[in-house]
Amino acid sequence: MVLADPEDLGGSERSVVARARVARNPFSLPRTLVVKHYVAEPDPDRPDPFHFEVASCQLFTALPADVRPSPVIIAHDPAARLLVLEDLGRSSTLADKLFAPDAATAQRCLLSWARAVGRMQASTAGREGDFEALLRRQGERSRRDPIADEAEKAFTGLPGLLRDILGVDTPLAAEQEVQETTRLLGGTRYRAFSPSDTCPDNNLVTSRGVRFVDFEWGCFRDVALDAAYFRVPFPGCDSSFALPPGMAEAMLEAWRNEIAAVWPDLDDPEVLDDRLRDAQLLWVWLCTWWLLPRIREKDTFVGTDPSRSPRISAALAEYWRGVGEAAEAVGRSGTAKLAEAVITALTARFTDVPPELPLYPAFRAAV
Repeated sequence: MVLADPEDLGGSERSVVARARVARNPFSLPRTLVVKHYVAEPDPDRPDPFHFEVASCQLFTALPADVRPSPVIIAHDPAARLLVLEDLGRSSTLADKLFAPDAATAQRCLLSWARAVGRMQASTAGREGDFEALLRRQGERSRRDPIADEAEKAFTGLPGLLRDILGVDTPLAAEQEVQETTRLLGGTRYRAFSPSDTCPDNNLVTSRGVRFVDFEWGCFRDVALDAAYFRVPFPGCDSSFALPPGMAEAMLEAWRNEIAAVWPDLDDPEVLDDRLRDAQLLWVWLCTWWLLPRIREKDTFVGTDPSRSPRISAALAEYWRGVGEAAEAVGRSGTAKLAEAVITALTARFTDVPPELPLYPAFRAAV
């Protein structure tokens, strides 16, 4: 096989991604393929993201085509740190749709994304052993959710950070309430594969629905941690704006329809809501732990592009507003008090924090 005419598709500081034409094809291959080259050497003290991406793609390639959430893996070269994948075409990303002026299209894509998340989780439930076997072939051991260690740091360190930067004291009850969310970080009955990074730029809108790319941090974890994105839209991602009224509920319903056959008890609203509240609280503490130090001196944007990213103060205020309302509804008084104090401190320190986080641009003209 000979590839030609590479087209840069972007990448990151760790990798370069390109589309290439198949110039010489002794096999029955498509006309174009996508090549991902890991240019950064792996950290000897950490799992190699190349190995995790290979194992993730191999796991998905073995699934039936109608539930496969990712490109098919064609080949990989561990020595060259190359991954050759099916080309899903010149697809837009979910981020492109959320920043375009078409509200109806953005809504359809969000619902397609929610269904795709649920379908991925349902199709990988019970396959954690397969994933571990694929990782062993790459010389890796399975790891727990990459956010688990970060979450534990946040639970310990955030009260001091809130006090130092915002002058907010954390009620003991709030610390106890967030500690209860650690149940989602262990071996629960609701585990499935997660890319761990489902920011809008990593979701392609194709003719077969939304497909996921970038599995460098792939792992198995509790499904509520990804479903919580419906209530805290893409937490910590560059483009973390608000959703229009009713959108989160519609996405949750689309997701639940996909996973109910695998976990029928999650079709009970009380059982599901309890787990989603825990996941929402965990994400808010974690995002605050990540983002608050960046505005110790001056407010800035979550991402590098101000046109596609909210200010950190506005995003954090929205996260705490949502988790405070959820806590108030179920009598979590410590979290509710902490949320009120954090919002008050943010708006007092950063006077241009809007009363509500702006909607994604696609929905602004429709309101």
